[in-house]
Amino acid sequence: MLKDKEAKPMNIEDEEQKMTEHITSEQKSSEEVPETTEHIDEIEALKIENENLKKELNEYKDRLLRKAAEFENYRKRLEADLSNALKYANEKLLLEILPIVDDLERSIASGKEKSDFDSFYQGIKMIYTKLMKVLEAHGVKPFESIGKPFDVYYHEALLRIPRDDVPPDTVVDEVERGYMYYDKVLRHAKVIVSSPVESLKETGKTEESDQKIERGNEFNFGDDHRQE
Repeated sequence: MLKDKEAKPMNIEDEEQKMTEHITSEQKSSEEVPETTEHIDEIEALKIENENLKKELNEYKDRLLRKAAEFENYRKRLEADLSNALKYANEKLLLEILPIVDDLERSIASGKEKSDFDSFYQGIKMIYTKLMKVLEAHGVKPFESIGKPFDVYYHEALLRIPRDDVPPDTVVDEVERGYMYYDKVLRHAKVIVSSPVESLKETGKTEESDQKIERGNEFNFGDDHRQE
């Protein structure tokens, strides 16, 4: 009987420990459930956010493709406009020249019917004046060369002739007139330039002395040959 009475307290302690362990395990299990639910909610939220980002990315891609297509069309239109502008850049000038062509055609037709050279000449001169005014209105002007010092920026020398009435390297004649296009040389003038007369005389003297030396050498060679 004493043994049974002494064993009872031990059983009560065991029961209390078991109860404590059971309660602790239930608390742990009850705490784990909310954590799992929160994780699921976070995953769902991330999925939704990912889908939204994908949609936004696709929208940006579509916008970028549309902008690229619009820019390509704009570039093609710009190139076409530039090409047409360059192609028809002289349209205004040509429209102003065509009436001069009409005048020339009328003058040629009139020259066939009439033998009056003076009137024909005056008509051609008027047409020339009209043409020069059109060119001048578009920035094209001839420049004077005769009597000016030779300048490689404006002139192209075709020939040099000795002249004692003008300084050396002076333009004394003009084969083709030079033209300016605003402040740029459109065409160089083809000219004849003066050279010093003394240089020609010196060249002649040099040639004459060279000929004398050659003749002397021939004579000496003949004497040496005869002496041998």
